[in-house]
Amino acid sequence: MNRLPVEAIAGHTWLIQLFSWISLGLEIVGVAIILAGAVISTAVFVYWLIKEKSLDKYYQEYRSTFGKAILLGLEFLVASDIVNTVAVGLTFKDLGILGLLVLIRTFLSFALEVEINGKWPWEGGEAAGKPDSE
Repeated sequence: MNRLPVEAIAGHTWLIQLFSWISLGLEIVGVAIILAGAVISTAVFVYWLIKEKSLDKYYQEYRSTFGKAILLGLEFLVASDIVNTVAVGLTFKDLGILGLLVLIRTFLSFALEVEINGKWPWEGGEAAGKPDSE
């Protein structure tokens, strides 16, 4: 296999093992955040739906809360991929896969950010189409 030079950690299997565990931990945290966000935001939405019987009033808040949980979970998953690829499986194939995963997850993050806030992440102020100040 074509491995990249990793002289800094060559011969230190304990360090590679440590990074493997860190990567796994980040992955577990990312998935847990997404699952917790799904369960909690859905439970709150159903509670308000039953109590208020108004879908329109709480639907946007539900989507926003759930979307933020997905965004945060994706950040942890990207961090896990980076740690795993750079420290553990440093092949050109792994780097290509990492690049593709980061690209897909970054696109998802931007799409969710626009969906939640109604603006691109680099736009300041209020939602797109609204002036920053009056």
